[in-house]
Amino acid sequence: MAEQNSGYGQATPNDSADEMAAAAFIVKQMIAKLGTAKLVQVKAVNGGGLEPGGTVDVLPLVQQIDGNGYGTPHGVVHGLPWSRQQGGKNAVICDPMVGDVGYVVVQDRDISTVKKQDPGAATTTGYLPATWRRFDISDGIYAGGCLNVAPDQYLIFTADGIRLVDRNGNSVEMDKTGVKIVDLSGNKFTTNSSGVNITDVNANQIVMAAGFVNIITPVLQVNGVPVTVP
Repeated sequence: MAEQNSGYGQATPNDSADEMAAAAFIVKQMIAKLGTAKLVQVKAVNGGGLEPGGTVDVLPLVQQIDGNGYGTPHGVVHGLPWSRQQGGKNAVICDPMVGDVGYVVVQDRDISTVKKQDPGAATTTGYLPATWRRFDISDGIYAGGCLNVAPDQYLIFTADGIRLVDRNGNSVEMDKTGVKIVDLSGNKFTTNSSGVNITDVNANQIVMAAGFVNIITPVLQVNGVPVTVP
């Protein structure tokens, strides 16, 4: 809830105490119009995947307030590009989704002319802004998630190594002992300093180590025919 200022509108009694205070109030009001970074929620996603880039429509989550502390919701801002980890034609693709909460970094000039250019278009001089607007959220870049739900597929960097997990239950884990791959059914492929171990959900196992290969199975078959190993 907004603080009570016991003044008129957004001005307090101190703001009219002298010329310096009045000038400071005017400066504060002008600064308040500047967009910098804003917390938003994604309402629509346009493009993405292997396309050059996409845009989002977002709703700023912090309302505007008047001098009496009453809020005025923002409208949806359309067509903001989102940022992506990319260098040349190499990219990590994790596109935003409707409902995500993230933040928009607001540019200090109108970038609409740049947004109309072909992706990767070379320029040595830059482009003139299409309008005189400054620090407007319409010229923002959506910079990604915060305050969101726990992920169910992810790439995580830990003190021990790297783990890659998808939402189906498949995982790849790399640490100082080796690599472990587990699929959604529980089949495992493990490497370590001793060799390689393959285990399936039926308790069949192949252990490969220095000097031997050990096959552990309830029934060993070759072309469907049981084989007895002495």
